[in-house]
Amino acid sequence: MTSVPFGVARLDSILGGGAPPGNVVLLAGESGAGAREFLYTSAAMNALGRADAELFDLYYGDLPDDAALPDDVHYLSFTADTDALTREMGYTMADEIVDAAIDEIAFRDLSPEYFQLSPVPRDWYEAETASITELGDRGEYEDVLTAFGDYLSANADGSLVCIDSVTDLVSMVDEDTEWSDVAMVMKGLKKAAYRWGGLILVLVNTDSISDREFGALMDAAGGTLQFTWESGGSQRARTMFVREFRGVLSRLEAENIVRFETEIHEGGFDISDVRKIR
Repeated sequence: MTSVPFGVARLDSILGGGAPPGNVVLLAGESGAGAREFLYTSAAMNALGRADAELFDLYYGDLPDDAALPDDVHYLSFTADTDALTREMGYTMADEIVDAAIDEIAFRDLSPEYFQLSPVPRDWYEAETASITELGDRGEYEDVLTAFGDYLSANADGSLVCIDSVTDLVSMVDEDTEWSDVAMVMKGLKKAAYRWGGLILVLVNTDSISDREFGALMDAAGGTLQFTWESGGSQRARTMFVREFRGVLSRLEAENIVRFETEIHEGGFDISDVRKIR
């Protein structure tokens, strides 16, 4: 089957094109260790492949023979709007990449649904109301998990979907939303992704969840890429390893690959070195 590229050229090459279609991949990392930058790079590079072939060739190169770009790129955030995400992407990679790719990324800001029942003032997460009439006509938003599911049902088929982040869903667990609801949605996502045939990347901050919650999220994903900090002497380095990935892990084991050293440069997230068993 044709793979869906992650958008990180060296990783896609090692994996024979990227991820098998129909997968949910968990990007799980410590704060600042690279998981978020991986998500930004994946969205931007897959969009850039449609938007500007010359820039894509400059920053990514040739697609592996067994890989094909997704039909569309969708980015869902529970707490940030398009302008904020665009600015954050600009901190991760060259402006010309972001400027070219941004129109090919469909953003869905779920913050109105996410914050509507919280004590957060409405004007912090929603654009200013234009008139008194509009204010009176505006009703309550649907439940955030329902809005999340409806958007994916309508748009995820054949697409790259970036979800930022499931940690936000875990943090809203209270008397109205139980952890079991979040876990069930993730399990349903895994089942639906197989039918949609694209690639779904789910960001999670491991500093903010328990081991039990992390285990449940891993169980609901087809693969888990884990991002960590390593200390050696006076320096810290970002590293990534494949915690679990059915259909892919066997290839890495055959190549004796243990861990990837990573870096962030003008092309976004990248692999700087590959460690193998010696």
